[in-house]
Amino acid sequence: MPQSPQNKPGQAGPEAELLTPEFLKSWPLPQPDEAGDKEDRGRALIVGGSAEMPGAVILAATGALRAGAGKLQIGTPASIQQNVAVAIPESLVFPLPETKEAGVDKAALPTILEKAKAANALLVGPGMVQAEAVGRLVEGILKGLEQGKTVVILDAEGFSCLKDSPGLFREHGCQGIITPHAGEMAHLLGLEKGEILRDPAEIARQAANFFQAVVALKGSNTFIAGSDGEMYLNRTGNIGLATSGSGDTLSGIVAGLAARGAPPIQAAAWAVYLHGSAGDKLAARVGPLGFLARELLAEIPGLMAGLTSK
Repeated sequence: MPQSPQNKPGQAGPEAELLTPEFLKSWPLPQPDEAGDKEDRGRALIVGGSAEMPGAVILAATGALRAGAGKLQIGTPASIQQNVAVAIPESLVFPLPETKEAGVDKAALPTILEKAKAANALLVGPGMVQAEAVGRLVEGILKGLEQGKTVVILDAEGFSCLKDSPGLFREHGCQGIITPHAGEMAHLLGLEKGEILRDPAEIARQAANFFQAVVALKGSNTFIAGSDGEMYLNRTGNIGLATSGSGDTLSGIVAGLAARGAPPIQAAAWAVYLHGSAGDKLAARVGPLGFLARELLAEIPGLMAGLTSK
């Protein structure tokens, strides 16, 4: 197993392109043909939720739609399927078998793979519980997917299996995106959180190479790194975003942009910028603290439209 990336005290971080409106206008998202239909806008599949946290998958699913995905499917535990379906009437919601501990059972794998092979983007993790069961599921998904076709986004419990199996994306040739904050990254790499915070740019760069996936290392400064060394820095956002459900909304936006055809690093970079900008708009209008994660999502379409060059 390769060594985890290590942060060297005093080492200068890698160069990162600052995400600004001007830069993003020069790096436009894929746009559907005006004569097209929802198939042309891409399919997003989200696997997540649990009896304890049904809201997480609802937030992520809403994020995918707000980011412009044309078709949305959700795989969620059978015990909450109807609740999720009512909350997201625009989606197809299918039930997944559960373990006794309320996780998604490995018997769900064939159904997920069947749906995933027709999807442009697959998000796994929001609201899921029982890390061991999620890990088995993620390994099975990456092994069973056609190489390079579906972008796989892992969030929360979805990427926890990378701690013990860091080569999953490399071994199975899948395009991947992970979205950890500093504490989660420390857990994945076996480091102290302080080591992550000391030089997050360098950690993001090395982690992207280590996992062979795009890494969005979340924080007050978020670094988005590709496995080829490409790196972006986002400074939008504020302390109000440090609230329950915020990460779920971000991962859903990433999935929606990837479903539309944005390459993984572009989907992650744009999503982080949009998410932070939505927080800034709400802070100005509502107040710096107390706005809700679900309120971020209604801001996304307008922000995207404002960044579309004419």
